[in-house]
Amino acid sequence: MYDQKTYIKRREQLKEKVKSGFLFFLGNVDSPMNYSDNIFPFRQDSTFLYYFGLDHPGFAAIIDIDENKEMIFGKDFSVDDIVWTGPQKATAQLAKSIGINNTAPLSKLDEIIKAAISSDRKVHFLAQYRAENKIKLSELLGINPSLINNYSSHELTTAVISQRSIKSKEEVEDIEKAVNVSYDMYTLAMRVAKPGMYEREIAGLVEGIVLSAGGRLSFPTILSVHGETLHNHYHTNKMKKGDIFVMDSGAEVSNCYASDITRTIPVSGSFSSMQKDIYQIVLKAQVSSIKAIKPEVSYKKIHLKAAKIITQGLKDLGLMKGNVNDAVANGAHAMFFPHGLGHMIGLDVHDMENLGENLVGYEKNVVRSNQFGLAYLRLARELKPGFVLTVEPGIYFIPQLIDKWRDEKINSRFINFNKVNKYRKFGGIRIEDDVLVTKSSHKILGKPIPKTVKEVEEHCSL
Repeated sequence: MYDQKTYIKRREQLKEKVKSGFLFFLGNVDSPMNYSDNIFPFRQDSTFLYYFGLDHPGFAAIIDIDENKEMIFGKDFSVDDIVWTGPQKATAQLAKSIGINNTAPLSKLDEIIKAAISSDRKVHFLAQYRAENKIKLSELLGINPSLINNYSSHELTTAVISQRSIKSKEEVEDIEKAVNVSYDMYTLAMRVAKPGMYEREIAGLVEGIVLSAGGRLSFPTILSVHGETLHNHYHTNKMKKGDIFVMDSGAEVSNCYASDITRTIPVSGSFSSMQKDIYQIVLKAQVSSIKAIKPEVSYKKIHLKAAKIITQGLKDLGLMKGNVNDAVANGAHAMFFPHGLGHMIGLDVHDMENLGENLVGYEKNVVRSNQFGLAYLRLARELKPGFVLTVEPGIYFIPQLIDKWRDEKINSRFINFNKVNKYRKFGGIRIEDDVLVTKSSHKILGKPIPKTVKEVEEHCSL
């Protein structure tokens, strides 16, 4: 938790952006795994954390801009509760720690919200992603749960996004702490990987690193010798000599700021010549993309720059053909690079995606493409100082996609399918870092995690 002044300042800035109205924030509650007393580890809503900092279940808050009033709603623990949980701070104590003096029992929330509605005041709230919170809002506002997000406040949403997009010094420091935990995760994975191990053994070891550092995974680890499956959470393959595996994982530190890092690691400790050729193309695209990051540059343009580097590299290997610019304009590269270059990162590993990916990653003058591959670009807008984003190009050989494009002659004038067919069992390669946009340039956050061929192979040999 940050200093009280941080939360007061954040709320003041929000009030200046929205200017008037009744703002309602619903924190998360415990979610059961299979029965009510057996719960998933609690994770507070990120926007609630940002403005109120209370990392506890069952809280809500209002900011009444017109009456200059802020209030926290919660449930104080009884002795019977404390038997199971241990001593807990009262709602009033917690509220005071973030600069709010008004509190009320959670049971009073219905009365206060309905009083605001009956006074013809608009209740501003954000779109919800948890079923229990949709139901709670439905009960409070009298709106069908399946329609509740249709009534979320665009004004509040855009104000929150504009504020949370710019990371403060202390936020950047927390993201760097998370990246430094990732450093330990990746250097361990490189040291221990060897033929005969199961993917799950490495996945378990790296999760242990996060837990021992006092945090948790920022998302379920992707770790597989089948790196051609972009979000591969299946960890039961036995790794063999000559395999490479993609490891895409992140740590979340105590203040819930996240890292998101990817490396591709040779199981035997060294890359084959074929693997090295593809790896070097991805690395060149990643390094060049990072170098291009600075304020007022469109991230969509950087994505397309990475696509051209990948296309040229594959053309040099005989896998693609024709004019590079024409190939990228037609989306031919997307058979090998079917995802976006990166996304915002902060309190969420895909920062604020619950508030609307287009609102976070796009602008009025930047329309989302419907072209395969480019359509998946999460961040396309002009970059600003204070943005923290991922840079994660990749090359993948997806047999089903290769077959579809070959059979349907999709972009056949740019792809040498006969040569591509020799790579059907290759898998995939992705390299990812977290980068801060500075006032005039950029900064790769955290300790440098091995990523050149030489660095990765050296760490694999330790």
